[in-house]
Order: sequence, then structure tokens, then C-alpha cells
Amino acid sequence: MKEVIAKAESKMGKTIARLDSDYAAIRAGRANPAVLDRVTVDYYGAPTPINQLAAVSVAEARVLNIQPWDSSVCRAIERAIQTSDIGINPQSDGRVIRLVFPPLTEEKRKDIVKDVSKMAEESKVALRSIRRDAIEKMKTMKKEGLLTEDDLKQGEKKIQEVTDKNVKVIDERSAAKQKEVLTL
Repeated sequence: MKEVIAKAESKMGKTIARLDSDYAAIRAGRANPAVLDRVTVDYYGAPTPINQLAAVSVAEARVLNIQPWDSSVCRAIERAIQTSDIGINPQSDGRVIRLVFPPLTEEKRKDIVKDVSKMAEESKVALRSIRRDAIEKMKTMKKEGLLTEDDLKQGEKKIQEVTDKNVKVIDERSAAKQKEVLTL
């Protein structure tokens, strides 16, 4: 029973980590190097993340600097950013690429908040699915005689506590991200 609970906790932790990485990729009007995490550059035939080809730094509140270690890859990085879905045109002087994040409109902020809420709800659905699978596994163990009725009830209670704790974490992170997006 303990391994079922531990496995469920681990899966729930991965769900929250996934949500965190999704939230990091959302641009909230401020320069954030995480928006480039999903952008890959065709570097000698291999898709390579930008952070493996260049130093990425925040120059100002709304400006990201990308300084490639190999200047020959500068054009490829520019193309990758232009074809990505981040919606920012890179400015380059041949050595350093700058991404200037425009201030978000009120309408765009509200759309982003909707997306943040949707991601949080999808994560909660994933948690409930993990909870259901864990409880089903424990019920199967009871049928096989590996658990008593009391153990099953205790296990269900523990799984519910873990689920509730993780749902609370998702709610807190969602509220924090929404606040970040709505803050000018």
C-alpha cells in the first residue's frame, strides 16, 4: 500500500513540475528567459535548445539578450525565434540578439489569465486521475487479499490527503501567476 501511495505522490509531483514549466513559458510582459525553453535551433542538423548555444540574460525589465557562443549560429537563432510562437521579433547586430517584450494589453492579459486557469484545471484533472488509479490499485490489492478493509480505508484517506495538498499547491501557483500577469 505504501508503494502505491508513494508512486501516486511522485506522479502528482511531476504533474506540478510540468505545470510550473508551463507557467514559466508564459510571458507576462516582463523578460523571462524561460520563454525560450521550447525554442530549438537547427544546429548542424540537430534541434538544439537556445540556452545550449548562447548566454541568455535579462538586460532590462523587458529586454532579453541572447549572446551566441558561436557567432555563425546567430542567424539560425533569429530564424528559430521568428518561427516560434512567442510572438516577438528579434533584433540583432550580428553578435547579440535582443528580444524586446512589448507591454501587454488588458485584453491580452485577460486571455493569458484564462490560459493560466485552464492549465491549472487540466493539472487538477490529472491529479484526480492519479488518485483514482491509486485507489483502484488498492481495491485490487484488497480483492487479492493483500490488504484488509481497514488498510484500504486508511489508504484511500491518505491518497485523498495527498491529492488535496497538491490541489492546494496548484491553486496557489495559479493565483500567483494570474496576479503576475495582471500586474502592470
